[in-house]
Amino acid sequence: MPESAQLTACGAIVAPVGRRAKVLAGITDSFSAGLGIFPFGIALGLLVMQLGLPWWVAPALSLSAFAGSLELLLVGMIATVEPLAAVAITVFVVNFRHVFYAFSFPRHLVRNRFARLYATYAMIDEVYAVNAALPKSHQSAARILAMQVACEIYWVGGGLVGVLIASLLLGPIKGLEFALCTLFTVLALDAFRSRRQIPSVMLAGASIAIALVVAPGVALFVAMLIFVGLLLVRYAIDRHHTGRSESA
Repeated sequence: MPESAQLTACGAIVAPVGRRAKVLAGITDSFSAGLGIFPFGIALGLLVMQLGLPWWVAPALSLSAFAGSLELLLVGMIATVEPLAAVAITVFVVNFRHVFYAFSFPRHLVRNRFARLYATYAMIDEVYAVNAALPKSHQSAARILAMQVACEIYWVGGGLVGVLIASLLLGPIKGLEFALCTLFTVLALDAFRSRRQIPSVMLAGASIAIALVVAPGVALFVAMLIFVGLLLVRYAIDRHHTGRSESA
């Protein structure tokens, strides 16, 4: 039996889905994510121009980093000429979550070496979330890669549209640099409301309080490092308690 064939609950053989159908499915999967990615890219293009940076910074960042939240942070850091060490810490902390994504992202389905490298590079939050919601029987290399390519087109295209809009505006948009902070605030509130993660909220508050006292000049970076450390400690404690309850 072909590897891509599937068996139903009754034992009937289902014909394997063609590569073209999988690619179309991946593009369709990307639509929901694209509704947020494209306007977010426009905000990036607007911010690049508003901070006085060359227009090509938007597509250059989008192609080299391909990480929305990180790129918006980097634009501000480039404009203010932040130290390289601060940039490195920011990149590490903001993208550290992708290490955990890799544990459950089905990268093993992508057999081609170069395609697997691209799948690793383009493993953004939206692709991970959409793919995680799919049944394992529906996941495939062609579907994953098509979704990732489509999402990158939305992101890069949105940035170019933002650059174009900025060049047509008569003046800057006030408060645009606060867009990233607002986005993370909304995401944090939604996560808290849906999961009631009171301990995580308390740990985040403690992290920023400690950082403001210990290192007020670089409070954001220090707070993120402390928060990551506290979350790892919490995870270890929860796992220890779970192991003890299962063995009891």
